[in-house]
Amino acid sequence: TLTGHTGWVQVVAFSRDGTRIVSGSNDHLLKIWDAGSGAEVCTLRGHTGALFSVAISFDGKRIVSGSRDSLVKIWDAATGAEVRTLRGHTRPVRSVAISSDGTRIVSGSDDGLVMIWNAETGAEVHTLTGHTGPVYSVAISRDGKRVVSGSEDNLVKIWDVETGAEVFTLRGHTDVVLSVAISPDGTRIVSG
Repeated sequence: TLTGHTGWVQVVAFSRDGTRIVSGSNDHLLKIWDAGSGAEVCTLRGHTGALFSVAISFDGKRIVSGSRDSLVKIWDAATGAEVRTLRGHTRPVRSVAISSDGTRIVSGSDDGLVMIWNAETGAEVHTLTGHTGPVYSVAISRDGKRVVSGSEDNLVKIWDVETGAEVFTLRGHTDVVLSVAISPDGTRIVSG
């Protein structure tokens, strides 16, 4: 049991090598934990709202978080230092993802937008419009070419990362799409 947050823990993630766990809470904090011992490594402070999403880069060097405060933040996983704040959403950020090469960050928000960011500079690369409700989940393909988003509008959308164009809209859900994922080979999408 990992104890230390003073609010509900809403999001957790393992580093790819399994040595670190990151947790995000309603207490506005992220915590990094040693997965072996359960010891708290550090606390990441900077958000002013509950944490809704967290992702760890493929190489384990960066943590990305999305919060009720409408911000996306990039953190140094070794030191816990805030590297950059990405501003562009106007409502809570529900989901974040990082490309496997670490060059792109994707975020989905209650404002109905999916945003693609340059992970190094923090610059907005594309703002993807097309959902008519909050975007609850985003994923990026391992090859970095496609983003998938799921929304309260009952739709799953597939986007081209390079151009920002909508490639497909998948219909079939009769209620909110809370989660999306892409198979490692990029040939399948699962949503729920």
